[in-house]
Amino acid sequence: TVSGAGTRMNVISLLLMGVSAAAYPPFRVRAFDDAYKRVGYNPRDRNANESALYEYALGFLDVVIEEAAARGLTLNNRLEAQSIVWRVITDNSDWIYDPTDDYDPESPTPTESPVPPNIATLAQDLRLPQDFLEKIQTLLEDKRQIIFQGPPGTGKTFVARALAEHLAGAEGGVSLVQFHPSYAYEDFVQGFRPAPVNGQPGFALREGPLMRAAKRALENPGARHFLIIDEINRGNLAKVFGELYFLLEYRDEKVELQYGGEFSLPPNLYIVGTMNTADRSIALVDLALRRRFYFVEFHPDKPPVAGLLRRWLQDERPDMEWVADVLDRANRLLIDDDNAAIGPSHFMKPDLDEAAARRIWEYGVLPYVEERLFGERDRLADFDFDRLRGTSAAPDQDGADGGDDDAGEGDALS
Repeated sequence: TVSGAGTRMNVISLLLMGVSAAAYPPFRVRAFDDAYKRVGYNPRDRNANESALYEYALGFLDVVIEEAAARGLTLNNRLEAQSIVWRVITDNSDWIYDPTDDYDPESPTPTESPVPPNIATLAQDLRLPQDFLEKIQTLLEDKRQIIFQGPPGTGKTFVARALAEHLAGAEGGVSLVQFHPSYAYEDFVQGFRPAPVNGQPGFALREGPLMRAAKRALENPGARHFLIIDEINRGNLAKVFGELYFLLEYRDEKVELQYGGEFSLPPNLYIVGTMNTADRSIALVDLALRRRFYFVEFHPDKPPVAGLLRRWLQDERPDMEWVADVLDRANRLLIDDDNAAIGPSHFMKPDLDEAAARRIWEYGVLPYVEERLFGERDRLADFDFDRLRGTSAAPDQDGADGGDDDAGEGDALS
């Protein structure tokens, strides 16, 4: 059940976009109210019904189009006008939502989840199944923290950022931090850092990315906010998270922070981690943390990443589709080490040609393979680029006449 005039109209406006996004752009009552105040536009009638709220906002966008034209800026439709309005609002950092301000008595409270946007367009852009992204969205709404795990080059961070930006929308926010072995609680949550105090060298309490993201989420409870933790398993997680282990499981509780003050994680703050399973520090992820996150697999040989490079090449560089064959054959040679597979993102470059593919293989992929095959140097010959490109059968089935076959298929693929 969707309740609240602002929330109901938000849903209806998204449905109307199916008729014409240019004529019926997305609507959020709080954002438009703020826009009216900023430009001195007459405030809307607080007693207006849902349709009147939206009609008033559309009329405001028509005025924006007229005013822009008078100043030499052409806006072709209401959607473009709305984009300008959204940009003006979000670019002004002095705007802070005050939950005591009676903006809209029926707008979402901090305990309500914002309406999820349509994810079909994002699925097309990422060339990933829509149901896969919808499943991730469901997992996020359920636990509010998730980790993408898999070998390097499988698009974990790219998908995390794209999905977070899509779900956050114009009103939400996305921030990113990368863990590393020297990263500590004081870096992530809060801690004392060198700073001038009364003109003298001293220390001041500084907030880390988690505290800053939580504050932004509290200031704008009607939108999603995301904190992406890249390479989450490379930090000493028990040390970095500290008492936040408790809050990850109990969002409605508060804890006393190490440096003083109570703190809780807002329900509209989502945490997305990425984890490289080829990194041997994976063992540092303890069961306590695993229980607090959902884990989603990104593996080159398993859906939805399987076949991603081929799909991308077919759309972007059809003449280079043979690179997908090279990658598939190399990964079959690494099948005995599930976390050693080579990800497709190495080759998903708009300027990819044969010279670039060889360069990527020699200086990006082969050093990684050598590391994974430490102590088995006799196997490296199987990963020769030309051999993988020219072998039609499985690499371990080369016959005495493999040289002729290699040359023949290589010419055909060129």
